Amino acid sequence: MGGIMKRFEHARLIDGTGNRPQDDATVIVDGSGRIAYAGPAGGAPATPDASTVDLSSMTILPGFIDAHVHFLFGPKPSGPPADSALTSFHVARRMRDTLAAGITSARDLGGLSAGYCLAQESGLIEAPRLLSAGRIIGHTGGHCDATGPDGHNATGHFTILADDEQSARVAVRTVLREGADVIKICATGGMGSPHDDPDDEDLSEAEIRAVVDEARRHRGKKVAAHAQGTAGILNALRGGVASIEHGYGVTDEACDLALASGTFLVPTLATAFNPLDPSKVSPLHFEKKSRWAERTRENIALAISRGVAIAMGTDAGVSPHAANLLELAYLVQLGMTELQAITAGTLNGARLLGIDDVVGTVEVGKIADLVITDADPLTDIAALARPEHVRMVLQSGIARRNTLPARASVNA
Repeated sequence: MGGIMKRFEHARLIDGTGNRPQDDATVIVDGSGRIAYAGPAGGAPATPDASTVDLSSMTILPGFIDAHVHFLFGPKPSGPPADSALTSFHVARRMRDTLAAGITSARDLGGLSAGYCLAQESGLIEAPRLLSAGRIIGHTGGHCDATGPDGHNATGHFTILADDEQSARVAVRTVLREGADVIKICATGGMGSPHDDPDDEDLSEAEIRAVVDEARRHRGKKVAAHAQGTAGILNALRGGVASIEHGYGVTDEACDLALASGTFLVPTLATAFNPLDPSKVSPLHFEKKSRWAERTRENIALAISRGVAIAMGTDAGVSPHAANLLELAYLVQLGMTELQAITAGTLNGARLLGIDDVVGTVEVGKIADLVITDADPLTDIAALARPEHVRMVLQSGIARRNTLPARASVNA
């Protein structure tokens, strides 16, 4: 359907702005893949040359944005390490499956090289529109450092260690030279790291300030902070980061700081809600996650109630790939309305990524990233995560998934 004007009629439109849905709406996509009209059917212009699609009983939404993924990570293979070429094909498949699930843009926060972003831009692979952090910056013995007794750091190929303000600045320059679109740092320890705990602090407030300043000096690149425990969350907020990733230990004080600065919270509830299999993780990992499970629910619910800006992120790679939209149901369970959750996954994600001028809502002039579903996301938002209910995904006006019934095509 690429290059042909498309006209979608008789749909319910949820445009991502937080406005109430419009029934019997029409959305017109021009030949360049941009939205030419979105609104009531009665106001739609005539388009005699358009391919017309009847979407009665269906809903049009903006393409969704996952602000925290790790496409390099997947199920751990048994046997010898995978060949690098094979790994690339696995990554490409995860991207394609994620796109088909309705994620038309994504921010990869550690592991993915800039080459994948270039491959997506040039059309070599079908994938969400990508921003990548490349390597993650943290300190020795922290969340980025999985060095074992033999001296081998199993995470060394996608992390970079910095132990003072100057080395933190050099690390920023290094990842930017490697093509990073966003800077990812560790402000705390984590669930899966072997030497620390979520309550441990990683980069100091002064080091975080140095990172943020260095990123500012290079075209104002944004900084995302892995921050789970309270002390590190506060360090990251005071240091000026653009987003708190995970935020499981968020408090009223942290909410005050986030609200004052406009910092986003990306709570990655998929990792918190999905129970671990104790036979597949280390006892330390299992203990840490079990200890934090209820605390996470209470604290993220607090942030939602306080009105902190929240963007959807799943930590896919740690959580399952291509099940990203289940995150919306978790946000609703913790206090969001369905419309608020949809906005978290569309407009808020676009704002955080700095691409809200072109995507994130269904509005005239924006790129036609659209998701069409036969479910009612305002009564069963979890249905969006079930593949059978995602009937069409358009990215820049091009159909990346199409399981619409034959009756939908009126004038193909």
